Amino acid sequence: MNAYDVSSYDYPIPPELIAQNPADRRDSSRLMRLDKTTGATEHLRFNDLPKILRPRDMLVMNDTRVFKARVPAKKIPGGASAEIFFLEPIGDLHRWKALLRPGRKLPPGTKVSANGVVIDVEDYGEEGSRVVKLPDNVDVDEFFCLCGETPLPPYIKRTNAPDERYQTVYSDPENNRSVAAPTAGLHFTRELLDELERKGVETWFLTLDVGVGTFRPVKSKDIREHAMHSERCCVSRECADAINAAKAANRRIIAVGTTVVRTLESFADDSGHLSHGTLETNIFIKPGYSFKVPDALITNFHLPKSTLLMLVAAFAGYGTTMSAYREATAEGYRFFSFGDAMFIE
Repeated sequence: MNAYDVSSYDYPIPPELIAQNPADRRDSSRLMRLDKTTGATEHLRFNDLPKILRPRDMLVMNDTRVFKARVPAKKIPGGASAEIFFLEPIGDLHRWKALLRPGRKLPPGTKVSANGVVIDVEDYGEEGSRVVKLPDNVDVDEFFCLCGETPLPPYIKRTNAPDERYQTVYSDPENNRSVAAPTAGLHFTRELLDELERKGVETWFLTLDVGVGTFRPVKSKDIREHAMHSERCCVSRECADAINAAKAANRRIIAVGTTVVRTLESFADDSGHLSHGTLETNIFIKPGYSFKVPDALITNFHLPKSTLLMLVAAFAGYGTTMSAYREATAEGYRFFSFGDAMFIE
């Protein structure tokens, strides 16, 4: 197969394997352990992680939090139903890039109301989006808390999970600008993190604000022609220093999720030394990429033809990855955001 042909990343997924709800307990989800060198697999539970991690391993996690970005609204005048999906702020917190529904009936110049707050549709944006403006006197975080709903991926149709199950237990309320969860982290419980700490596993946090592009499939036949979406990410000086020291001591760096991999690789120089700060990254990691920082990866099972699947294929090898996905399907693993996980080393 051609690892640059988008069709090489398609695979059949039985609808019943698309998880609509999380596991009863976060860490009771299944875990496929994959040796990327040999392709050997082992079938475990996520709470077996302390048995396979080593003292002095370092877990790096994304502490972003999903905000209530989906806001039901009414068109002014007339009161026709509408919806605003806030994506990211433009300049300040009162002007946003957003997706509107029904978009064709909400052109620039339209006004909509959400719980009494009047929102102006100002302009067209890229990829079918709009630029919308909240009143300057509105407390934006309070507005989302009162008016918004937590956005779930489009393939989750009938969940009964509470909002907090689509947040990691370590999400930082100060970093609440993601429209999707860093799903590899959803499997961790406080108890599991405490057990790993007692074993001598070190944990550090960085931030990447997950954008709606994470759900968009690659449409270019040659994946090298795909334009990657941009996302804001941040690494503190303390986190960068800790990772650099761990690398120098030949300790394993284990990335919890593809967002962590993208952040680490965006801040690393050619030698693998990490800088710190805040930047917008549009790094597209695909087969042929040479990794500089992570030694192992914890990740969920991803959508066909997605950039996330391509990143995993770059890390584990294309053939090894697709073989593991076929095995996961045969073994009845649960897929996507609320599904099961892999540990790739």
